[in-house]
Amino acid sequence: MENLISVKQNMNGSKVNQKYNFAGHIKKNNIDIHPLSIETLQVNITKLCNQACLHCHVDSSPLRTEHMSKETIDQCLKVLSDNDEIKNLDITGGAPELHKDFKYLVVEAGKLDKHVMVRHNLTVTIDPHPNTGESNLGLPDFFAENQVELVSSMPYYQEYFTDKQRGRGVFNKSIESLKMLNNKGYGKGNPNLILDLVYNPVGSFLPATQCELKSKFKKELYENFNISFDNLFVITNMPIHRFKDDLIRRNAYEEYMNKLVETFNPLAVQGIMCRSMISVSYDGKIYDCDFNQMLELPIDKDEEKTIYNFDYNELLNREITVGSHCFGCTAGAGSSCGGETV
Repeated sequence: MENLISVKQNMNGSKVNQKYNFAGHIKKNNIDIHPLSIETLQVNITKLCNQACLHCHVDSSPLRTEHMSKETIDQCLKVLSDNDEIKNLDITGGAPELHKDFKYLVVEAGKLDKHVMVRHNLTVTIDPHPNTGESNLGLPDFFAENQVELVSSMPYYQEYFTDKQRGRGVFNKSIESLKMLNNKGYGKGNPNLILDLVYNPVGSFLPATQCELKSKFKKELYENFNISFDNLFVITNMPIHRFKDDLIRRNAYEEYMNKLVETFNPLAVQGIMCRSMISVSYDGKIYDCDFNQMLELPIDKDEEKTIYNFDYNELLNREITVGSHCFGCTAGAGSSCGGETV
């Protein structure tokens, strides 16, 4: 029986380069990527960040002003309350901790018995708020009190490569922040105080295997800094926004895209994040994933979908919008917000 291909290839008003036509690629391989569930509501509450990383697909920086309104935050909480099937709230940014209602969102979601994850860049604890100068040193206590799972960017276990990707001084501040979290019990096997690190390659190549890198990170961080963590998520750099701009400047975009297409893995498709989550932008619009959100690729081109007209069953039966960037999630061992998909 022929599988149904529940996807839409974004055309962006122009002819699709057939070499990078993801929808055509999976159709040719008879692969089905219907949504399986909506287990996670991922919410981007601000584009403000204390950093401006080279690989950032959100284009976050200290100069960004976009942020989610309190009304939209409350609507996200209502959706979580109304839908028991959604087990996880994944809060991201920018640096989400810089939003004035960040703590409110975490606490209220916890009251709904949702598992709360925060995309935490580590240095936001050390740096003062870029607008107000307010100290964030109390964040480790807040995280521990609310049993938040932390998903923290750590490009490498050495200073040179980390600072090359994320800015001068970031590595040392990240180490300081990790030590603070370890002191609160994070990263030591407690299922209520989970500390995950996220690795992105520093360059235009695919990462090594998650298992291999986790062992190396564990060894180096413990032996050199007495730091421990629970999981390492390996994520492929997505060819959009800042990273794409850098590839184009170096005349390496086509080479990188060819690499992604050539290493396309049908098994990696099964675990891509758009099959089990919905992404919410700061203005309440909903998307298949965080990457589609940043590219403003709507779930439905005919009717705007927002957190205010959220319909679980309708979204579960939607078509997933795809584009050439989706090759980044399906190359090699795959890539998602939780690391490898294979």
